[in-house]
Amino acid sequence: MAKYLLLKHYRGAPAAVNCVPMDQWTPEEVSDHVQYMHDFAARLEGTGEFVDAQGLSPEGTWVRYDGEGRPPVTDGPFAETKDLIAGWMVIDVETYERALELAGELSAAPGAGGQPIHEWLEVRPFLGAPPTITE
Repeated sequence: MAKYLLLKHYRGAPAAVNCVPMDQWTPEEVSDHVQYMHDFAARLEGTGEFVDAQGLSPEGTWVRYDGEGRPPVTDGPFAETKDLIAGWMVIDVETYERALELAGELSAAPGAGGQPIHEWLEVRPFLGAPPTITE
Protein backbone atom coordinates (compact mmCIF):
# COMPACT_ATOMS: atom_id res chain seq x y z
CA MET A 1 0.00 0.00 0.00
CA ALA A 2 1.17 3.53 -0.74
CA LYS A 3 -0.16 6.82 0.58
CA TYR A 4 -1.17 9.64 -1.74
CA LEU A 5 -2.29 13.18 -1.09
CA LEU A 6 -5.26 14.35 -3.16
CA LEU A 7 -4.82 18.10 -2.99
CA LYS A 8 -7.71 20.47 -3.70
CA HIS A 9 -6.69 23.92 -4.94
CA TYR A 10 -8.47 27.27 -4.83
CA ARG A 11 -6.33 28.52 -7.70
CA GLY A 12 -3.12 27.69 -9.46
CA ALA A 13 -4.52 24.57 -11.13
CA PRO A 14 -6.29 24.60 -14.50
CA ALA A 15 -9.82 25.94 -14.20
CA ALA A 16 -12.55 23.50 -13.28
CA VAL A 17 -15.41 22.96 -15.74
CA ASN A 18 -17.96 24.26 -13.23
CA CYS A 19 -15.75 26.94 -11.67
CA VAL A 20 -18.28 29.10 -9.81
CA PRO A 21 -16.51 29.99 -6.52
CA MET A 22 -17.97 28.24 -3.48
CA ASP A 23 -18.80 31.55 -1.79
CA GLN A 24 -21.33 32.08 -4.59
CA TRP A 25 -23.08 28.70 -4.11
CA THR A 26 -26.41 28.35 -2.37
CA PRO A 27 -26.41 26.76 1.10
CA GLU A 28 -27.96 23.62 -0.45
CA GLU A 29 -25.16 23.43 -3.06
CA VAL A 30 -22.52 23.69 -0.31
CA SER A 31 -24.34 21.05 1.72
CA ASP A 32 -24.56 18.69 -1.28
CA HIS A 33 -20.84 19.16 -1.98
CA VAL A 34 -19.86 18.43 1.62
CA GLN A 35 -22.17 15.38 1.69
CA TYR A 36 -20.52 14.03 -1.47
CA MET A 37 -17.12 14.37 0.19
CA HIS A 38 -18.35 12.61 3.36
CA ASP A 39 -19.96 9.79 1.35
CA PHE A 40 -16.78 9.36 -0.73
CA ALA A 41 -14.65 9.17 2.43
CA ALA A 42 -17.05 6.71 4.05
CA ARG A 43 -16.87 4.43 1.03
CA LEU A 44 -13.05 4.49 1.19
CA GLU A 45 -13.17 3.80 4.93
CA GLY A 46 -15.08 0.65 4.05
CA THR A 47 -12.36 -0.50 1.63
CA GLY A 48 -9.53 0.47 4.00
CA GLU A 49 -8.24 3.12 1.58
CA PHE A 50 -9.16 6.25 3.57
CA VAL A 51 -6.58 7.86 5.87
CA ASP A 52 -7.65 11.48 6.44
CA ALA A 53 -9.40 14.44 4.84
CA GLN A 54 -9.55 18.08 5.89
CA GLY A 55 -10.87 21.31 4.51
CA LEU A 56 -8.80 24.35 5.36
CA SER A 57 -9.82 27.69 6.82
CA PRO A 58 -8.88 30.75 4.74
CA GLU A 59 -6.76 32.14 7.60
CA GLY A 60 -3.00 31.56 7.60
CA THR A 61 0.33 33.17 8.43
CA TRP A 62 3.95 32.68 7.36
CA VAL A 63 6.40 32.02 10.23
CA ARG A 64 10.09 31.13 10.22
CA TYR A 65 12.90 30.57 12.69
CA ASP A 66 15.10 33.66 12.92
CA GLY A 67 17.47 32.92 15.76
CA GLU A 68 16.62 33.71 19.35
CA GLY A 69 13.47 35.56 20.28
CA ARG A 70 10.17 35.92 18.57
CA PRO A 71 9.99 34.47 15.04
CA PRO A 72 9.10 36.88 12.24
CA VAL A 73 5.50 36.62 11.02
CA THR A 74 4.06 37.99 7.77
CA ASP A 75 0.89 37.81 5.73
CA GLY A 76 2.70 38.20 2.40
CA PRO A 77 3.98 39.06 -0.18
CA PHE A 78 4.28 35.36 -0.96
CA ALA A 79 1.74 33.29 -2.85
CA GLU A 80 0.04 31.92 0.23
CA THR A 81 -1.35 28.47 0.74
CA LYS A 82 -4.51 30.00 2.25
CA ASP A 83 -5.16 31.39 -1.23
CA LEU A 84 -4.10 28.20 -3.01
CA ILE A 85 -5.05 25.11 -1.03
CA ALA A 86 -8.68 24.38 -0.17
CA GLY A 87 -8.16 21.01 1.48
CA TRP A 88 -6.92 17.49 1.04
CA MET A 89 -7.64 13.82 1.32
CA VAL A 90 -5.03 11.20 2.15
CA ILE A 91 -5.58 7.74 0.71
CA ASP A 92 -3.66 4.50 1.11
CA VAL A 93 -4.02 2.41 -2.04
CA GLU A 94 -2.35 -0.52 -3.79
CA THR A 95 -1.34 1.30 -6.98
CA TYR A 96 -0.77 4.71 -8.51
CA GLU A 97 -3.51 3.90 -11.01
CA ARG A 98 -5.98 3.43 -8.13
CA ALA A 99 -4.96 6.84 -6.74
CA LEU A 100 -5.70 8.39 -10.15
CA GLU A 101 -9.04 6.58 -10.35
CA LEU A 102 -10.13 7.89 -6.94
CA ALA A 103 -8.94 11.43 -7.73
CA GLY A 104 -11.10 11.33 -10.86
CA GLU A 105 -14.13 10.32 -8.78
CA LEU A 106 -13.46 13.02 -6.20
CA SER A 107 -13.26 15.58 -9.01
CA ALA A 108 -16.93 14.91 -9.74
CA ALA A 109 -18.14 16.45 -6.46
CA PRO A 110 -21.16 18.67 -7.14
CA GLY A 111 -20.89 22.43 -7.21
CA ALA A 112 -23.03 25.27 -8.49
CA GLY A 113 -26.34 24.11 -9.92
CA GLY A 114 -25.70 20.64 -8.52
CA GLN A 115 -23.43 19.90 -11.48
CA PRO A 116 -20.04 18.17 -11.04
CA ILE A 117 -17.16 20.57 -10.56
CA HIS A 118 -14.71 18.53 -12.65
CA GLU A 119 -11.97 20.25 -10.68
CA TRP A 120 -8.33 19.36 -11.14
CA LEU A 121 -6.82 17.56 -8.14
CA GLU A 122 -3.11 17.24 -7.52
CA VAL A 123 -2.08 13.65 -6.75
CA ARG A 124 1.14 13.51 -4.71
CA PRO A 125 2.76 10.36 -3.34
CA PHE A 126 4.10 10.45 0.20
CA LEU A 127 7.86 10.13 0.44
CA GLY A 128 8.94 6.66 1.34
CA ALA A 129 11.51 5.83 3.99
CA PRO A 130 14.96 7.19 3.18
CA PRO A 131 17.49 4.59 2.04
CA THR A 132 19.57 2.91 4.69
CA ILE A 133 23.26 3.73 4.41
CA THR A 134 25.69 1.04 5.40
CA GLU A 135 29.46 1.09 5.31
